[in-house]
Amino acid sequence: MTANTTTPTNTPSEPHVHEHTPRLAWAQHAPEVFKAMIKLDAAARKGLDPVIYELVKIRASQINRCALCLDMHSKDAIAAGESVERIIQLSAWEESQHFYTAKEVAALELTEAITVLTDGFVPDDVYARAAAQFEEAELTQLIAAITVINAWNRFGVSTRQVPGHYKAGEAK
Repeated sequence: MTANTTTPTNTPSEPHVHEHTPRLAWAQHAPEVFKAMIKLDAAARKGLDPVIYELVKIRASQINRCALCLDMHSKDAIAAGESVERIIQLSAWEESQHFYTAKEVAALELTEAITVLTDGFVPDDVYARAAAQFEEAELTQLIAAITVINAWNRFGVSTRQVPGHYKAGEAK
């Protein structure tokens, strides 16, 4: 048997690819839309548990592969006290449900159903599980938050926004 010669996981074996340039500075070209999104985002978060709010934003951003939003909301969640372990497990939450409360699991399941509409409508059983965990007003806010992060993801992905520069707590 030979000695282990693998490179440690925190040391890249090849140089990183250079950062890309955004395709479009959409917020500069559509400032009223950007301002409206900021207001919509603020309205959607009202009345929601801040932990659930960030978990939902991270999970939708994982599904939509929005690197900017993953960067931003992971940093915000960590700054707010969320554990790195729970953030890491989000992409496999169905196999890692013991990391989350029943209410968080219902929110994550609803997030996936609303984010991935290619299979049809939000299934009745998914909606019922969420409705059992959230009062109607809170459920409405959750649906709004999921909808808003999906909109942010679409702006980020389509205009290829660059991750890695956001500092937790910065104005979004």
